[in-house]
Order: sequence, then structure tokens, then C-alpha cells
Amino acid sequence: MNQEFLNLIKSRRSIRSYENKKIDKELLEAVLEAGTYAPTAMGKQSPVIVAVTNKKYRDELSKLNAEVMGAENDPYYGAPVIVVVLADGTMPTFIEDGSCVLENLMLAAHAVGLGSVWVNRERQIFDSERGKQLLQEWGLPATLRGVGAIALGYPKGEVPKPKERKKDYIVHVD
Repeated sequence: MNQEFLNLIKSRRSIRSYENKKIDKELLEAVLEAGTYAPTAMGKQSPVIVAVTNKKYRDELSKLNAEVMGAENDPYYGAPVIVVVLADGTMPTFIEDGSCVLENLMLAAHAVGLGSVWVNRERQIFDSERGKQLLQEWGLPATLRGVGAIALGYPKGEVPKPKERKKDYIVHVD
């Protein structure tokens, strides 16, 4: 058993405060590549990973996400990069496929010393008129649906401690 990998899984935490620092290109590319190795139904690789480093688009996504929540704060916690995971909405497993990609991205981020947090509401964003316009501006097909996103950056401050695992988390059926 690879104890180092298990420790990586156990020590990853959702980061909700980021340094105002650009991510090194090599680290970003390593994280994004890890996302491409996530399992997908029938190996179809239906997800698309969009790394948003452009401040204009980053800030617009933040505003759109906050509007879905009925809030005004930054749902991406000031992270310099938003990695949006979309998937082909015609696939019955688009949510599951995209979710696997998001998990790989978060584990890879932790492995290279970056922080991340899964952020929801991308489905509502990319199902909206403006979301469809963004897909068009980015040269992506209109069949893509939002699955989720991660805020990505260098953690600021202390990494949170894990919550104790609930007692009935695992059930054995022998």
C-alpha cells in the first residue's frame, strides 16, 4: 500500500484564503494534466478543463457565481486561478465524469503545494444565457454543462485541521 498517497488524501483540505501571487506555470500545468487522468465513463473523456487566469473572466465568473447565491462576496476566495470543469451534457454521466476530474485536480494541487477548494454553481452559470455566451467566446461547444470549479492558488495562513470522521461513515456488509 502506498502510504504517501494515503497521507496526501488525508491531509488535503479546502483552502478559503489565498496569497495574491501568480501560480508558477509548471505547477499549474502539472495540476491540469492530473485532471486529464481522471476516470470517465467508457473512457470517453467527456469533461473539458478551463483554466481561467484572465482577471476579467476570473472576476466575471466570481460575480456570476455570487449572483446565483444571492451574495456579493467572492465565492472563489480571492484565488488567482479558477479551474472550471465542464462536461458534455449529452452524456448521462457528465456529473460523475466531471466530479472525478475535480477530485484529481484538488489532490494534484495539494501534492505540489497549492491550495484548492471545490466551488459549486457552475451548472447554473453555464446553463444561463451569459454562460452560453462565455462558452462561445472561449470556442467551446454549447453542449457543455458546468459541473464545478476549484479555486486554486498558494494558501494564505494556516491550513485547517480535519474534522473527526463520523462513526457510521463505513458500513461493512459481509
